[in-house]
Amino acid sequence: MSESLGRVSRRRFCALGGAAAASVSTLGSALGQEDSGWIDAHVHVWTPDVVKYPLDKNFTREDMQPPSFTPEQLFQHSAPSGVTRVVLIQMSFYQYDNSYMLDMIAKHPRVFSGVGIVDHESEGLVPRLKALARRGVRGFRIHARGNEAQGWGKSEGMAQLWKTAAQEELAVCPLINPGDLPVVDALCSRFPETKVVVDHFARVGISGTIDPAQLEALCRLARFPSVYVKTSAFYALGKKTPPYKDLLPMIRQVVDAFGPERLMWASDCPYQVQGNHTYEASIALIRDAAAQELSEQEKHWLLRRTAEKVFF
Repeated sequence: MSESLGRVSRRRFCALGGAAAASVSTLGSALGQEDSGWIDAHVHVWTPDVVKYPLDKNFTREDMQPPSFTPEQLFQHSAPSGVTRVVLIQMSFYQYDNSYMLDMIAKHPRVFSGVGIVDHESEGLVPRLKALARRGVRGFRIHARGNEAQGWGKSEGMAQLWKTAAQEELAVCPLINPGDLPVVDALCSRFPETKVVVDHFARVGISGTIDPAQLEALCRLARFPSVYVKTSAFYALGKKTPPYKDLLPMIRQVVDAFGPERLMWASDCPYQVQGNHTYEASIALIRDAAAQELSEQEKHWLLRRTAEKVFF
């Protein structure tokens, strides 16, 4: 599955008990009223209803692990941790059909923002980007599968995506590996006005150790004022073991390079809530464990203000 860093095995998803689920649909509508709550900048949702929301031809129902992760299931994890708004990331199960994400944004006003996926090589790209923006999409994911990223610099469609994103004040959100950082660096040089949000530290640390050269390559992007980074997917980086404190030096180095105003925390649910990993463990790394590394002001930028500025 493309969304799970390191292709960690999909353990059986354990739904929370009925008590936590009480009035979840009402909770979804109320969450957006509390602007002082935290923001999770990266969550995937999907539904087992594959009739109303068909899967892309490259996926089957068996690929959906867990079988279901709806907003109501998300709220059971996020609400107890004080998260009141969420950036939904289009799930690859649906490829370029953003319908489910868009419907959930409409169903839960003021709670969700979205990052969509489009075929940047298709005709009618610009009108499609603008139409999605009108429905709550604030960014567009580009996904480096295999060596695909190496062709981005030569793609006219990719250039159009970056240009339009700048014009419409939307974000380009690369899901990349550390080896793809030079490609993104070159695109940032060509399109310095485009807002860029790099997912999951560009997967630095996915090997099990934090490679200093890879981390430095990520931090070099800080010279572009429009580049942001998600401090996220802790379950898949470094030692990959709660409470993830081995990641604190990397977080501190990225904060020093970019400033807290260009960093945002995210869980990468539902992958963060499998096995011995929990939602609370992810947010607690920034909220609590980083007390010696981050000031209160820095933590508030990572946990709310940056994502609010970019996606809401």
